[in-house]
Amino acid sequence: MPRQVSIGTKTDILRAVRERYLNAKRSSKARILDELVAITGYHRKHAIRILRQDADSVQSDVIRGRTRIYDEAVRESLVVVWEVADRVCGRRLKAIVPCLIDSMERHGHLRLDPVVRNKLLTVSVPTIDRLLRTAKEKTKCSHRRRKRPNALVKQDVPVRTFADWKDEPPGFCEADFVAHNGGESSGACIHTLVATDLATGWTEALPLLSRHETLVTEALEVLRSQLPFPLLGLDFDNDSTLMNESVLRYCRGHEITITRSREYRKNDQAWIEQKNGAVIRRTVGHGRFSGVVAAHTLGRLYRLSRLYVNFFQPSQKLRSKTREGARVRKMYFTAATPYERVLKSDRISESIKEELRARWRTLDPVRLLHDIRELQAALCALALPPGSSYGEAPASQSLEKFLASLPHLWKEGDARPTHRTKSPSTRYWRTRIDPFKEVWPKVLSWLQETPDVTAKDLFMKLQHLHPERFPAGQLRSLQRRIREWRQAMARELIYAGVAEIVSDQGRLLPDGNLSGNIPK
Repeated sequence: MPRQVSIGTKTDILRAVRERYLNAKRSSKARILDELVAITGYHRKHAIRILRQDADSVQSDVIRGRTRIYDEAVRESLVVVWEVADRVCGRRLKAIVPCLIDSMERHGHLRLDPVVRNKLLTVSVPTIDRLLRTAKEKTKCSHRRRKRPNALVKQDVPVRTFADWKDEPPGFCEADFVAHNGGESSGACIHTLVATDLATGWTEALPLLSRHETLVTEALEVLRSQLPFPLLGLDFDNDSTLMNESVLRYCRGHEITITRSREYRKNDQAWIEQKNGAVIRRTVGHGRFSGVVAAHTLGRLYRLSRLYVNFFQPSQKLRSKTREGARVRKMYFTAATPYERVLKSDRISESIKEELRARWRTLDPVRLLHDIRELQAALCALALPPGSSYGEAPASQSLEKFLASLPHLWKEGDARPTHRTKSPSTRYWRTRIDPFKEVWPKVLSWLQETPDVTAKDLFMKLQHLHPERFPAGQLRSLQRRIREWRQAMARELIYAGVAEIVSDQGRLLPDGNLSGNIPK
């Protein structure tokens, strides 16, 4: 492969060769072109064109870099908006950027320069992914999926597959349970009843202390009151807690169509299964929660997250799916929030839409996210490993401090307290036999005689006294051991000096200060 020639060198070569090329004969021009193509790597026709140009136009061949459009101010502002959007993907973030900027400016959380604001509103999805690449790489995490058992099939409930869902109006929902057992199926734990609307993606979640059918009917009553549109249908899996006479009687009494999925076919409930991970697990995590205190905290968290998710979290809906050989091509609608889909639906009354608009104008996404993070931190203290008791909730953080930390929050890793991993404990035990255990008293005596001696000289003495016992690779271990010893001796001298001051001037207080009159 020929050596790469810089652009400046190519320009100098062209200027030197041009006059000779223009005045040469036809046969000589061929040789000159061969040499030029071999040196610069140009195509032959391109070399002929630039040799025929004027001398002043040689610089037109120089490739100049593109002017940077999105500077650091745009990137940092985008990071703040991305954090407020709970770190959604670039395509979903593009759809919610105008809404978030408007809400944050209306509540006084954001003041953008007009140029920066215009760039944020016009930035493309690939550019968003490029500007957030560093922050996303820092915050990557993965969680293992949890397996959930299926229950008995109820023969009196009709089956509906994923292919049976057509253009259903808002109000037909899928429902499922999410168990907060921390991976341990034994013992009592809190379960979350999740329901999502197929037409708009509107999602509701309610915590239940136990999987009892009477609690399920009460939760369905609350669900009907929280949905912005009438509940028309429910689709369950084959869970016996959902497939029972009490639930069937309640649904039929309120004219709610009830269906179920096929056994061992998760794709029949693909919408609710996706929300279980993207909403519930993303918000709550995989910890174990049990008891009234944890249920009360989860209820407060769900009341905030339903507003944040349904009003400020865009999602994508599948438009079409076609198979081309072994490849499946999927087309999606433009990402939109459930709130926006409700406003666009012609099957929902204008009075409901006006109520939602009035509610949206009062919502502050930054305050919602701040309160969600506070409750997530409280949930961390309530997570129950087997055989443990409740911990203490962490200190609260002000809204101003939370807003100031958004530009740099990505450097700390996962922003959700429920998903942060514990730092590994420091290893204090040895994994190998200490090679200097028997000779260490001798080494200490040498150090006391000549404190300035180097570790390498001491190691050579040991090799002379004990031939073939200490290979050259153990020099680094001895150097580290002697450095730690000298640091310990230095600390001892410092503390000895402090003790002398204490004995002469006063006593050492518990906070590390000295009592008495200490000379300055």
